Amino acid sequence: MLQWKASNGVSNKGFNELLILIKKLLPEGNKLPATTYEAKEVVCPVGLEVQKIHACPNDYILYRGDYHEQESCPVCKASRYKIKRDDPVDVEGEPPRKGVPTKVMWYFSIIPRLRRLFRNKAHAKIIRWHKEERKKDDMLRHPADESQWRKIDRTYPDFAEDARNKRFGLSTDGMNPFSEMSSSHSTWPITLCMYNLSPWLCLKRKFIMMPALIQGPKQPGNGIDVYLQPLLEELLLLWTEGVRVWDAHKEEALMFVTINDWPTLANLFGQSNKGFRACVHCLDETDSTFLKHCRKVVPSSVAWLQTPVRKKGKHFNGKEENRGKPIYRSGKVVFEMVKSLRVVFGKGPGSVHVPNENGKAPMWKKKSIFWNLSYWEVLDVRHAIDVMLVTKNLCVNLLGFLGTYGKNKDTLEAREDMAALKSEQGHHYLVLKKYVRNRSRFEGCVAKGYGTEEVIKFCTDYIDELKPIGVPLSRYEGRLA
Repeated sequence: MLQWKASNGVSNKGFNELLILIKKLLPEGNKLPATTYEAKEVVCPVGLEVQKIHACPNDYILYRGDYHEQESCPVCKASRYKIKRDDPVDVEGEPPRKGVPTKVMWYFSIIPRLRRLFRNKAHAKIIRWHKEERKKDDMLRHPADESQWRKIDRTYPDFAEDARNKRFGLSTDGMNPFSEMSSSHSTWPITLCMYNLSPWLCLKRKFIMMPALIQGPKQPGNGIDVYLQPLLEELLLLWTEGVRVWDAHKEEALMFVTINDWPTLANLFGQSNKGFRACVHCLDETDSTFLKHCRKVVPSSVAWLQTPVRKKGKHFNGKEENRGKPIYRSGKVVFEMVKSLRVVFGKGPGSVHVPNENGKAPMWKKKSIFWNLSYWEVLDVRHAIDVMLVTKNLCVNLLGFLGTYGKNKDTLEAREDMAALKSEQGHHYLVLKKYVRNRSRFEGCVAKGYGTEEVIKFCTDYIDELKPIGVPLSRYEGRLA
């Protein structure tokens, strides 16, 4: 009946009257819903629920667990709810009015969504592609061809034995929902993709999960670890205990890598990506120079990359380059560098940051929440840069070196710095934006649209003749278009 309502454009009021009429025609004691709201509640419990978790406006805590009943933040004392002068007071004898939270995170639990995959025989089969159907040669086509994948198999043979155990890639970045350059609004969706799938499926829209959506307008910064807590708890459960699915398989999962742009890398990894020690490989051995005129810090030289002209000092700063490549730091070595860091996240007087080192900004800003995963220090590549952004930045800077009008970087300040150095002068977020119908309630629109589309995809997988109303064919077939 709900499909008939949608296909004929019947209003909620008209549908309510129809339900009441049919209910009177049926025998007494029937369980037909009396309202549209009750009818939607009947079809709602398909295991794809969403949690609306209140958060401190200064990113100190989430109001969950021990803080569930708190009315204000225990660190910064900020109110949990918005305060308005014209708010009506509670009336005696009536239930207290619910306030409007100052900040919200929408959380979509990943465990019921993983269980949903195994209810579909076709999905349960393609999950095993990386082990049963992948072409195994010396070519690099998929994360399963990487050395890190094989290292995990050797270190955790019980996990690698069953091809259905998941390996996730996490990605997050801020997005401006209004597509206006003048607006600084930043909402942060967190997405997961499954690398068990083939290259032509793992980035399909229907297989990308969005476990969390962090409300704007300000970015969480280093406090993003606060919002990752629910996801990390589920990942720890999947790794340590596993969960049972319909075929009695003990479902386990592993976070394989995170993918993000350069600024977000600092928020997830915990290392400062600005200043004199910004290289994630060289770490405290980064060789950097401050450009006095351009007012920025840049790497002094990358001639140690075994370039053919590394011995020709005239091409650089007049000195030959004899250094070797940086020493590789394993996950265990990096963990020893950060394990003693104590930080209180948030934006305000109650926050605690890593102290300066000899008057200089610290290299590490926090101990990343991902170190709570026991296998995190085993991984060789824990964080990766988005290839699309690398390509874009390379092309933009190439235009600058070619002297393109409006993109030229050959400024007076750059010339002065070159003289001083003695050198020669020479898309998943767009998808989320389409959910927005109410600009004043952006995050709510995204959460509702994402949840609704998940239900549609779930139903169309099981009901062959069902055609979703108002959703293009490309949407529920998994294409991003």
